Amino acid sequence: MIILNNLFPVFALIGLGTLLKYSHFIGESFLKASDRLVYFIFFPVLLFWKIGSAPPVDSSATDLIVAAICAVCTVYLISAICLKLFKVPRFAAGSFSQSCYRFNTYAGMAVSMNALGEAGASRFGILIGFIIPIINVLAVSTLIWYSGQTINMRERLRITLRALVSNPLIIGCLTGMAYSQTVGEFPVFLDNTFRLAAVVALPLALLSVGGTLTLKNLKAHLGHAFLGSAIKILVLPISGWLFLNAVGASTLSFQVGMLFFALPASPAIIVLSSQLNSDTEFASAAIVLSTLLSFFSLSAVLMTF
Repeated sequence: MIILNNLFPVFALIGLGTLLKYSHFIGESFLKASDRLVYFIFFPVLLFWKIGSAPPVDSSATDLIVAAICAVCTVYLISAICLKLFKVPRFAAGSFSQSCYRFNTYAGMAVSMNALGEAGASRFGILIGFIIPIINVLAVSTLIWYSGQTINMRERLRITLRALVSNPLIIGCLTGMAYSQTVGEFPVFLDNTFRLAAVVALPLALLSVGGTLTLKNLKAHLGHAFLGSAIKILVLPISGWLFLNAVGASTLSFQVGMLFFALPASPAIIVLSSQLNSDTEFASAAIVLSTLLSFFSLSAVLMTF
């Protein structure tokens, strides 16, 4: 029942988004507007609220952050080796690399909230506040390296910093952590406002995820997309499990961490790949495949709770 209770709502809304798109009930214009609302307003507000009302970061959150950074960096190196070992085309290299470690934030928050309640959602929010900047640095570095463009170090730093500073999710996380450290609680009227915004954020986000899924590119990229998905939902959880044990993670950190490691690849891969000359069709195939397979990785994690 734990799998049904915690995963079914998430995958049902993702599936509904796909169904509504292919039945032409919603169109590209709706999905683009919904994405913008979620990405720039509702989800940053949700993160600010969840993190801002959580206890300040202490050692019980630090263990999770350290383990996650170590695991992601380890998988990044594995993905770099696989680029050469499995002859991933240069044009798809940046997208492939991201598919191995870039995670679906929306699904992660929804599953954490369902399975672990307010404490789990807050801990997940704190984690992504630290991990998203690192993932962006890794992703932008690889995309630029394989883009075929001659870009000097100053320009690389400018592109990377722009990707970090302009990321609303990072802003929501960092301002939430600052608020938690200095104030720590919200007035009732603000708390109720943020609660209403949170009710909007996750359903819209999951519908948008479903609306981006398409099978048309899967056949042409199946081999490498499966490899990237396997690294994302199998190798990353195993690596994460080892690091969580190595740092002696608390029970909540362990549970949040394992859910984080088992998440599917993020639709944001397509956006960054298109901006930095990488294969968006491969990115689309990898996202679809890892989303489908993540049902099994997340189920396996939830069965251990």
